[in-house]
Amino acid sequence: MEFIGKIYRKYKEAIDYLFWGGVAFVLSMVLFYLFANVMSLYEQIANIISWIICVIFTYLTNRTFVFQSKVKGLKNIFKEFKDFVMARLLTLVMENAILFIMIDLLSINNMISKLVGQFVVIVSNYFLSKLWIFKKEKSKTKE
Repeated sequence: MEFIGKIYRKYKEAIDYLFWGGVAFVLSMVLFYLFANVMSLYEQIANIISWIICVIFTYLTNRTFVFQSKVKGLKNIFKEFKDFVMARLLTLVMENAILFIMIDLLSINNMISKLVGQFVVIVSNYFLSKLWIFKKEKSKTKE
């Protein structure tokens, strides 16, 4: 048990990202299915609506549990959220392009297309969040 604790502490950020990313992935897939297949919305629209819901969920979980943001104050939190949304907009465009190519041009099943898009998005979002949104400030040491 102690060994598992050591591994978790060493890779906490990646493990937490995978866990919460997994929850967001399931949420995104379920919402997309409901909007596209049950409600018969065009896949691009279904993806945008599910994206909006998932971005709010993912920001809150990434800020709190994954990257443990230390940003305080409404103005600074809003800036962090704005940066988060801007990065996610980039990956939304990527995912919608994948959906358009796979569904509209290649006639591939919309759920398979969404799955492929999600894998590209998950990897891209991790690096954008780690390197841009929730980057850790380097601690300044006194000489």
